[in-house]
Amino acid sequence: MGKIIVVTGRGGTGKSTFATLAGRYLAAPMLLIDIDPDQSLAEMLGIDLEKEKVRTISDALYDITEERRHDGGNPIPLHNRMEYLLNRECLYEGNRFDLLVLGAKLTEGCYCVPDDLIKAIIPKLANHYPNVVIDSPAGLEHLNRKIVSDIDDLFVILDPSSKSLKHIARIKDITHQIGIRYGHLYLVGNYNFDRDTEEYLGTTGETYLGKIEYDADAQEYNLAGKSLLELPENSPAFSSIRGILSRVDGIRDS
Repeated sequence: MGKIIVVTGRGGTGKSTFATLAGRYLAAPMLLIDIDPDQSLAEMLGIDLEKEKVRTISDALYDITEERRHDGGNPIPLHNRMEYLLNRECLYEGNRFDLLVLGAKLTEGCYCVPDDLIKAIIPKLANHYPNVVIDSPAGLEHLNRKIVSDIDDLFVILDPSSKSLKHIARIKDITHQIGIRYGHLYLVGNYNFDRDTEEYLGTTGETYLGKIEYDADAQEYNLAGKSLLELPENSPAFSSIRGILSRVDGIRDS
Protein backbone atom coordinates (compact mmCIF):
# COMPACT_ATOMS: atom_id res chain seq x y z
CA MET A 1 0.00 0.00 0.00
CA GLY A 2 1.17 3.54 -0.74
CA LYS A 3 2.03 6.12 1.88
CA ILE A 4 -1.07 7.90 3.24
CA ILE A 5 -0.39 11.60 3.84
CA VAL A 6 -3.05 13.81 5.46
CA VAL A 7 -2.86 17.62 5.55
CA THR A 8 -4.96 19.26 8.26
CA GLY A 9 -5.26 22.50 10.23
CA ARG A 10 -7.47 25.49 10.86
CA GLY A 11 -9.06 27.43 8.01
CA GLY A 12 -6.83 29.78 6.06
CA THR A 13 -3.52 28.35 7.21
CA GLY A 14 -2.44 27.13 3.77
CA LYS A 15 -3.47 23.46 3.75
CA SER A 16 -4.46 23.37 0.08
CA THR A 17 -1.33 25.25 -0.98
CA PHE A 18 0.77 22.70 0.89
CA ALA A 19 -1.15 19.74 -0.60
CA THR A 20 -0.90 21.18 -4.13
CA LEU A 21 2.84 21.79 -4.00
CA ALA A 22 3.40 18.45 -2.28
CA GLY A 23 1.77 17.01 -5.39
CA ARG A 24 4.48 18.71 -7.42
CA TYR A 25 7.30 17.36 -5.23
CA LEU A 26 6.29 13.76 -4.51
CA ALA A 27 7.04 10.79 -6.72
CA ALA A 28 4.53 10.09 -9.48
CA PRO A 29 2.08 8.57 -9.91
CA MET A 30 0.18 9.79 -6.87
CA LEU A 31 -3.44 10.18 -5.81
CA LEU A 32 -4.69 13.51 -4.47
CA ILE A 33 -8.01 13.50 -2.58
CA ASP A 34 -9.89 16.67 -1.69
CA ILE A 35 -12.37 16.06 1.16
CA ASP A 36 -12.92 19.79 1.75
CA PRO A 37 -16.43 20.87 0.58
CA ASP A 38 -14.87 24.11 -0.69
CA GLN A 39 -13.05 21.91 -3.25
CA SER A 40 -10.29 24.45 -3.90
CA LEU A 41 -7.61 21.83 -4.58
CA ALA A 42 -8.65 21.23 -8.20
CA GLU A 43 -8.44 24.93 -8.98
CA MET A 44 -5.00 25.23 -7.38
CA LEU A 45 -3.91 22.28 -9.51
CA GLY A 46 -5.25 24.00 -12.63
CA ILE A 47 -7.98 21.41 -13.23
CA ASP A 48 -11.42 22.44 -14.48
CA LEU A 49 -13.54 19.46 -13.41
CA GLU A 50 -16.50 20.51 -15.54
CA LYS A 51 -14.37 20.92 -18.65
CA GLU A 52 -12.68 17.57 -17.96
CA LYS A 53 -16.13 15.98 -17.42
CA VAL A 54 -15.08 14.73 -14.01
CA ARG A 55 -17.75 14.61 -11.32
CA THR A 56 -17.43 15.09 -7.60
CA ILE A 57 -18.41 12.18 -5.37
CA SER A 58 -21.29 14.20 -3.92
CA ASP A 59 -22.62 15.06 -7.39
CA ALA A 60 -22.57 11.42 -8.47
CA LEU A 61 -24.21 10.28 -5.24
CA TYR A 62 -26.97 12.89 -5.59
CA ASP A 63 -27.79 11.78 -9.14
CA ILE A 64 -27.90 8.11 -8.14
CA THR A 65 -30.15 8.93 -5.17
CA GLU A 66 -32.52 10.88 -7.41
CA GLU A 67 -32.61 8.07 -9.98
CA ARG A 68 -33.45 5.51 -7.31
CA ARG A 69 -36.19 7.76 -5.94
CA HIS A 70 -37.88 8.08 -9.32
CA ASP A 71 -37.44 4.58 -10.75
CA GLY A 72 -38.46 2.71 -7.63
CA GLY A 73 -34.98 1.51 -6.77
CA ASN A 74 -32.18 -0.19 -8.65
CA PRO A 75 -31.10 -3.82 -8.26
CA ILE A 76 -27.43 -2.79 -8.26
CA PRO A 77 -26.36 -1.90 -4.68
CA LEU A 78 -25.54 1.77 -4.11
CA HIS A 79 -21.95 1.08 -3.03
CA ASN A 80 -21.32 -1.00 -6.16
CA ARG A 81 -22.59 1.75 -8.44
CA MET A 82 -20.60 4.41 -6.63
CA GLU A 83 -17.41 2.37 -6.64
CA TYR A 84 -17.79 2.03 -10.41
CA LEU A 85 -18.18 5.81 -10.75
CA LEU A 86 -15.31 6.54 -8.36
CA ASN A 87 -12.98 4.62 -10.63
CA ARG A 88 -14.31 6.25 -13.78
CA GLU A 89 -16.48 9.38 -13.85
CA CYS A 90 -15.18 10.75 -10.52
CA LEU A 91 -11.49 10.08 -11.05
CA TYR A 92 -9.43 12.70 -12.86
CA GLU A 93 -6.41 10.99 -14.40
CA GLY A 94 -3.33 13.07 -15.18
CA ASN A 95 0.27 12.42 -16.14
CA ARG A 96 1.73 12.92 -12.65
CA PHE A 97 -1.30 12.53 -10.42
CA ASP A 98 -4.92 11.46 -10.26
CA LEU A 99 -7.54 13.41 -8.31
CA LEU A 100 -10.75 12.59 -6.40
CA VAL A 101 -12.96 15.40 -5.07
CA LEU A 102 -15.64 14.87 -2.42
CA GLY A 103 -17.46 18.08 -3.33
CA ALA A 104 -20.27 20.01 -1.67
CA LYS A 105 -23.21 18.03 -0.34
CA LEU A 106 -26.38 18.65 -2.35
CA THR A 107 -28.90 17.05 0.01
CA GLU A 108 -29.99 17.52 3.62
CA GLY A 109 -28.34 15.52 6.36
CA CYS A 110 -24.80 14.49 7.18
CA TYR A 111 -21.91 13.42 4.97
CA CYS A 112 -22.27 9.83 6.21
CA VAL A 113 -22.88 8.11 2.86
CA PRO A 114 -20.17 9.91 0.83
CA ASP A 115 -17.81 9.50 3.77
CA ASP A 116 -18.48 5.75 3.90
CA LEU A 117 -17.87 5.49 0.17
CA ILE A 118 -14.56 7.32 0.24
CA LYS A 119 -13.47 5.37 3.35
CA ALA A 120 -13.98 2.15 1.43
CA ILE A 121 -12.23 3.24 -1.73
CA ILE A 122 -9.08 4.85 -0.25
CA PRO A 123 -7.40 1.58 0.86
CA LYS A 124 -8.17 -0.02 -2.51
CA LEU A 125 -6.85 2.89 -4.56
CA ALA A 126 -3.80 3.33 -2.32
CA ASN A 127 -2.42 0.03 -3.59
CA HIS A 128 -1.81 1.67 -6.98
CA TYR A 129 0.08 4.79 -5.87
CA PRO A 130 3.37 5.41 -4.01
CA ASN A 131 1.74 8.39 -2.28
CA VAL A 132 -1.83 9.36 -1.44
CA VAL A 133 -2.25 13.00 -0.30
CA ILE A 134 -5.52 14.00 1.39
CA ASP A 135 -6.44 17.69 1.68
CA SER A 136 -8.76 18.08 4.68
CA PRO A 137 -11.45 20.65 5.46
CA ALA A 138 -10.80 23.24 8.14
CA GLY A 139 -11.10 22.17 11.74
CA LEU A 140 -11.43 18.73 13.30
CA GLU A 141 -14.74 17.34 12.04
CA HIS A 142 -13.08 15.24 9.35
CA LEU A 143 -11.16 13.41 12.08
CA ASN A 144 -14.38 12.66 13.94
CA ARG A 145 -15.79 11.29 10.67
CA LYS A 146 -12.80 8.92 10.64
CA ILE A 147 -12.45 8.99 6.85
CA VAL A 148 -8.92 7.61 7.18
CA SER A 149 -8.04 5.27 10.06
CA ASP A 150 -4.40 4.58 9.21
CA ILE A 151 -2.20 7.58 8.39
CA ASP A 152 1.51 7.44 7.72
CA ASP A 153 2.30 11.15 7.90
CA LEU A 154 -0.06 13.71 9.45
CA PHE A 155 0.92 17.30 8.60
CA VAL A 156 -0.65 20.02 10.76
CA ILE A 157 -0.46 23.44 9.09
CA LEU A 158 -0.46 26.24 11.68
CA ASP A 159 -0.80 29.99 12.00
CA PRO A 160 0.79 31.87 14.92
CA SER A 161 -2.26 31.92 17.21
CA SER A 162 -3.20 30.29 20.50
CA LYS A 163 -6.15 28.59 18.75
CA SER A 164 -3.85 27.01 16.21
CA LEU A 165 -1.50 25.77 18.92
CA LYS A 166 -4.42 24.32 20.91
CA HIS A 167 -5.41 22.60 17.68
CA ILE A 168 -2.36 20.34 18.03
CA ALA A 169 -3.50 18.95 21.39
CA ARG A 170 -7.06 18.50 20.13
CA ILE A 171 -5.87 16.56 17.10
CA LYS A 172 -3.84 14.23 19.31
CA ASP A 173 -6.75 13.77 21.71
CA ILE A 174 -9.35 13.05 19.01
CA THR A 175 -7.15 10.63 17.06
CA HIS A 176 -6.42 8.75 20.28
CA GLN A 177 -10.05 8.66 21.42
CA ILE A 178 -11.55 7.39 18.15
CA GLY A 179 -8.70 5.09 17.15
CA ILE A 180 -7.00 6.87 14.25
CA ARG A 181 -3.42 5.67 13.97
CA TYR A 182 -0.62 7.76 12.51
CA GLY A 183 3.05 7.02 12.13
CA HIS A 184 4.29 10.60 12.42
CA LEU A 185 2.80 13.97 13.27
CA TYR A 186 4.59 16.95 11.75
CA LEU A 187 4.09 20.67 12.38
CA VAL A 188 4.39 23.19 9.54
CA GLY A 189 4.05 26.94 10.05
CA ASN A 190 2.53 29.29 7.51
CA TYR A 191 4.29 32.44 6.34
CA ASN A 192 2.94 34.54 9.23
CA PHE A 193 5.41 32.94 11.64
CA ASP A 194 8.43 35.01 12.64
CA ARG A 195 11.62 33.80 14.31
CA ASP A 196 10.22 34.04 17.86
CA THR A 197 6.99 32.18 17.11
CA GLU A 198 8.90 29.55 15.15
CA GLU A 199 11.11 28.98 18.17
CA TYR A 200 8.01 28.45 20.29
CA LEU A 201 6.90 25.60 18.01
CA GLY A 202 10.16 23.89 18.88
CA THR A 203 9.02 23.73 22.51
CA THR A 204 5.79 21.81 21.82
CA GLY A 205 7.48 18.41 21.90
CA GLU A 206 6.31 17.72 18.33
CA THR A 207 8.43 17.58 15.19
CA TYR A 208 8.52 21.03 13.58
CA LEU A 209 9.70 20.91 9.96
CA GLY A 210 9.71 24.58 9.01
CA LYS A 211 7.40 27.20 7.55
CA ILE A 212 5.87 27.94 4.17
CA GLU A 213 7.53 31.13 2.97
CA TYR A 214 5.52 34.13 1.80
CA ASP A 215 5.13 34.06 -1.97
CA ALA A 216 3.54 36.99 -3.82
CA ASP A 217 3.32 34.90 -6.99
CA ALA A 218 1.38 32.17 -5.20
CA GLN A 219 -1.15 34.72 -3.97
CA GLU A 220 -1.44 36.22 -7.44
CA TYR A 221 -1.90 32.78 -9.01
CA ASN A 222 -4.66 31.94 -6.53
CA LEU A 223 -6.51 35.20 -7.25
CA ALA A 224 -6.22 34.62 -11.00
CA GLY A 225 -7.24 30.95 -10.78
CA LYS A 226 -3.88 29.92 -12.19
CA SER A 227 -2.32 26.58 -11.29
CA LEU A 228 0.28 26.67 -8.50
CA LEU A 229 2.06 23.89 -10.38
CA GLU A 230 3.23 26.59 -12.79
CA LEU A 231 5.16 28.47 -10.10
CA PRO A 232 8.88 28.77 -10.87
CA GLU A 233 11.19 26.15 -9.37
CA ASN A 234 12.78 28.80 -7.16
CA SER A 235 9.50 30.29 -5.93
CA PRO A 236 9.54 30.81 -2.14
CA ALA A 237 6.42 28.69 -1.55
CA PHE A 238 7.56 25.69 -3.56
CA SER A 239 11.17 25.91 -2.39
CA SER A 240 10.13 25.96 1.26
CA ILE A 241 7.64 23.09 0.90
CA ARG A 242 10.22 21.08 -1.01
CA GLY A 243 12.65 21.67 1.87
CA ILE A 244 10.02 20.67 4.44
CA LEU A 245 9.18 17.41 2.68
CA SER A 246 12.84 16.57 2.11
CA ARG A 247 13.19 16.31 5.90
CA VAL A 248 10.61 13.51 6.11
CA ASP A 249 11.96 9.97 6.04
CA GLY A 250 10.40 7.63 3.52
CA ILE A 251 8.90 10.28 1.22
CA ARG A 252 10.03 9.81 -2.36
CA ASP A 253 10.45 12.92 -4.47
CA SER A 254 9.96 13.30 -8.21
